[in-house]
Amino acid sequence: LQMEKTWNSGEPSQEWPADQNYPKSTATTRPRGHKRPPQQSEKEHHTNRKICDPYVKFKIAGKEVFRSKTIHKNLNPVWDDRISLHVETLRDPLYVKVFDYDFGLQDDFMGSAYLYLESLEHQRTLDVTLDLKDPQYPEHNLGSLELAITLTPKEVDVRDAYQSLRLSDVHRKAQLWRGIVSISLIEGHSLKPMDANGLSDPYVKFRMGHQKYKSKTIPKTLNPQWREQFDFHLYDEQGGYVDITVWDKDAGKKDDFMGRCTIDLSLLSKEHTHKLDLPLEEGEGVLVLLVTLTASAAVSISDLSVNMLDDPNERHQIMQRYSLWRSLHNLKDVGVVQVKVIRAEGLMAADVTGKSDPFCVVELSNDRLQTHTVYKNLNPEWNKVFTFNVKDIHSVLEVTVYDEDRDRSADFLGKVAIPLLNIQNGERKAYALKSKELTGPTKGVIFLEIDVIFNAVKAGLRTLIPIEQKYIEEEPRVSKQLLLRNFNRVRRCIMFLINTGCYINSCFEWDSPQRSVCAFVLFVIFVWNFELYMIPLTLLCLLFALSLSSHLFLPHPCFLSPSPTSLSVLLQDSERKGFMNKLYAIQDVCISVQNALDEVASYGERIKNTFNWTVPFLSWLAIVSLGVATIIIYFIPLRYIVLAWGVNKFTKKLRDPYTIDNNELLDFLSRVPSDVQVVAELTIHCFSHADI
Repeated sequence: LQMEKTWNSGEPSQEWPADQNYPKSTATTRPRGHKRPPQQSEKEHHTNRKICDPYVKFKIAGKEVFRSKTIHKNLNPVWDDRISLHVETLRDPLYVKVFDYDFGLQDDFMGSAYLYLESLEHQRTLDVTLDLKDPQYPEHNLGSLELAITLTPKEVDVRDAYQSLRLSDVHRKAQLWRGIVSISLIEGHSLKPMDANGLSDPYVKFRMGHQKYKSKTIPKTLNPQWREQFDFHLYDEQGGYVDITVWDKDAGKKDDFMGRCTIDLSLLSKEHTHKLDLPLEEGEGVLVLLVTLTASAAVSISDLSVNMLDDPNERHQIMQRYSLWRSLHNLKDVGVVQVKVIRAEGLMAADVTGKSDPFCVVELSNDRLQTHTVYKNLNPEWNKVFTFNVKDIHSVLEVTVYDEDRDRSADFLGKVAIPLLNIQNGERKAYALKSKELTGPTKGVIFLEIDVIFNAVKAGLRTLIPIEQKYIEEEPRVSKQLLLRNFNRVRRCIMFLINTGCYINSCFEWDSPQRSVCAFVLFVIFVWNFELYMIPLTLLCLLFALSLSSHLFLPHPCFLSPSPTSLSVLLQDSERKGFMNKLYAIQDVCISVQNALDEVASYGERIKNTFNWTVPFLSWLAIVSLGVATIIIYFIPLRYIVLAWGVNKFTKKLRDPYTIDNNELLDFLSRVPSDVQVVAELTIHCFSHADI
C-alpha cells in the first residue's frame, strides 16, 4: 500500500502528520493541511493555534498499526514514510486520526477519516483524498489528507517495504535504532524563582518520542548543578527532536512549570560533542548541555537458522574482538549477548476463547526488541535470535511475554529476569514465567538459549562508573507492603550491627574467659604491629575465608512476606488524621521514607553479599582491587597517597569543568545484588530446568 497525504481546508495549504494503518503494502505519506478545533471559532483558532506539532495514527479493526513521526512547529509537514503492513481482511476500513503533540499534556485531537479498502484496486497506485471530520461536530470542515495508495496481494513480495511493528507504548520500543544520543545535563543559570523564598527546587524532564528521563531535584537554588547523563535511542537517520521542560518541585501540590526548550538533532554533526546553551521558552534562564550523537550499537533480530555465533568464523572474530589483548580498545564495548527465543509452553489463556495471542519482548537495560505474534496459541514457537551489545556486564536480561489485544494495551502473561553473569553459554533451558514483581510464578515456561561473550577487563572498569539509568515509565507510588518490607530489611541490618557490638562488648565483659583472652592477645598484637596495608589485607583474607561458606548467608525467600510490626499500627493511626487535605504531602514523605529505607538496606546487603561471593566476578574484582591497594599502601607512604587524592579532588573541576561526579565504591556496590535481587535470581534457578 503506497500513500501520499495532503491536508486542505479551503485556506492556505498547511500540512499535518498522520498515524497510518495499512494493508500489506508500502506507504509513502506526505500529509499537508490545516485543522481547526471544532470547539473554537475561526478567529480563536488563528489566535491560539499558529504553530502545531502534528502526527497521525492509523488503526485497523481497533488496533493501532502505525504512528507517524511528529513534525514540530510546522503547519505544512511532510513525512515521507514508507511502510508495509499486513491486513487479514479488506472488510475492515483503515481509520486515520490526526493529533497535535503537546509535551506533558494530553495531545489535541485534530480530525479523523475512514479509508475503505474494498474500494481499492489491486496493483495500482491510486490518489485518494480523505476529508477529516470530528464525529462530535460533523459539520466542521477540518481539512483533508491526500494519500498515494497501492494495494498488493499477500503473495507478492514487496522488496522496498518493511514490516511495521506494533507501535503502542510497549511495542514501539522493539524497533531497531540507528544511533545513540548522549545528553549530559550540566547546569542551569538564572532560572525563574517559583517559591516564596525567591528560590526554586528545579528538575528537568527529557522526552524523545516514547523515551523519557527525569533528572534529580536540586533544592533551593536558581543556578542548579546537575551533572547527569542520559542516553536516547535515535530511530531516524535524519535526526529528531528532544523536548526539554524544567519544573519546580512542590510538596503537597502540583509542580510548577518553569520553561521549555528543544534540541533539533538534525542540526548537530555526528561523532562530535556539542556544548549547547539553551534559553528557556515561556520562562527564564539557560540550560547548559553536552550532546553527542554516535553510531548505533550492534542490535539485530534474525531467524533461528541465521545467527552469528553458530558460524565458527564469526564466533572466532567476536572472541578476538573481546580478547584480553584488546582490553584498552573501545572501553564502552564490553561484550555481546545473543538470545535465542525458542518457544513457550502452557501459557495463561488471556482471551475469552481460552487462547492467547502471545508475543515476546526481550530487554537489556534500555535496549528492547520483540518477536512476532503467534495468534490463538498457548504453546507458541517464535524461533528468533536477538543480539545486543553489552555495555554493563552486571545488567539483567528480561524476557516478557504479552498477549496482544486489538483495542487496548497488551496483557501481561509472564516474565523472567536473568543476570548476564549467571548465564551458562549454549545451554537451552526452560524458565518458569513469573509475576511482574518477580516474587512468584505464573502459568507457563519459556525456552531460551543464551550466549554472552565479554572482556573481563572492560567489564571491571565499567563497574567503577555510574550505572545507566532506565527510561522513566511510571511515577513511584506509595506501597504499604513495600514500606514494611524495607523497614524490616533496615531493621535486620541494624540488628546485625547491634549483635556485633554486643559480641565485642562481651569480650570486654569477660562473659567467656577463653574468648576474652584470645581477643585481648589479638588486640595487643594488632595494635602493636599495625600498618595501614593491613586493612585491605584483612578484608582480602575475609573474602577468601567466606568464599568457602558463602551459602550460609544467602537470604531466604520467605523474608519477602514481612510479618506485622508496630509500624503498621502507626500507618493506621495516620489514616485517621484527616490526611485527605494533605494527601500529596503525605505521599511525598512516604515515598521518600520508602526509598531511603530501600537504599540503606540495599547498600548494607550489598556489602554483605560482596563478602558472601554472591557474584563471584565482583568478589574476584574486589580481591584484585584490595590486592592492588595492599601493595600500593605497603610501598607508598600514606601522606603521599592522601596528597595525591587531595590534589586530584581539588583540580578535577579545573581540568574538566563539565565532569560528572561519581563515587567508585558506590558505583561498584550498585552492581552487587541486594537480598531482594538475590531471592529473585534464586527462584529463577529453582523453576528452570534443562531442555533435553
